[in-house]
Amino acid sequence: MMTAIAVLRSIIFYIVFYSGSVLFVTGSRIAREMGFRPLRKMVHGWVAWHRWCVNWLLGIRVVVEGVNASEPVLYAVRHESFFEAIDLPHLFDVPAIFAKEELFAIPVWGGSAEKYGCVPVARGDGARALRRMISAAKTYNAQGRPLVIFPEGTRVPHGERRNLQSGFAGLYKLLGLPVIPVAVDSGPLYHRIWKRSGTITYRFGEPIEPGLPRDEIERRVLDAMNALND
Repeated sequence: MMTAIAVLRSIIFYIVFYSGSVLFVTGSRIAREMGFRPLRKMVHGWVAWHRWCVNWLLGIRVVVEGVNASEPVLYAVRHESFFEAIDLPHLFDVPAIFAKEELFAIPVWGGSAEKYGCVPVARGDGARALRRMISAAKTYNAQGRPLVIFPEGTRVPHGERRNLQSGFAGLYKLLGLPVIPVAVDSGPLYHRIWKRSGTITYRFGEPIEPGLPRDEIERRVLDAMNALND
């Protein structure tokens, strides 16, 4: 049952977070003309601002179970809400993130995201889009940046299990990297108009070796990504 406190918390969150976001996103447009380091600071400042608002205004605690890998891997992250889409640079060290191509059309933000290292996923371009993704992924991997993808391709309600997009298996095969699935249960608290306080958990699964058949890698990734659904 929604309480008056939850509604008030959400209203304050929307006002404070999005007011600050205007400054950070506008600042990113200036920062990207000055080089990657100023842009990185601006992006990470925005991400830290979001986490602060989530913690102190919404009353949401964030817990991480497991650790990042020390070697190059592809992280496959469950996607339940806008929370983890913003929070990834807080979870990983300057990640290269695969994101829907439509997001890059957002004024100001889209250009900054691409400069930061987000990789557009153009589902309609087939093999050509996959080649571009592989090229970008190899470049960022050579720079030591974590590669992160939402393999479901869109937000999926908590408790629902949905097949992975076909591009994930192609990316896995051509990169030849292990995969670490990451479960997250942000949906019940964050993916709603009136957000709720509580705990959001990230859970890092065990690495899955490269070279597996498509059916097996998709099944294992799905199982691990949905580990927090119960």
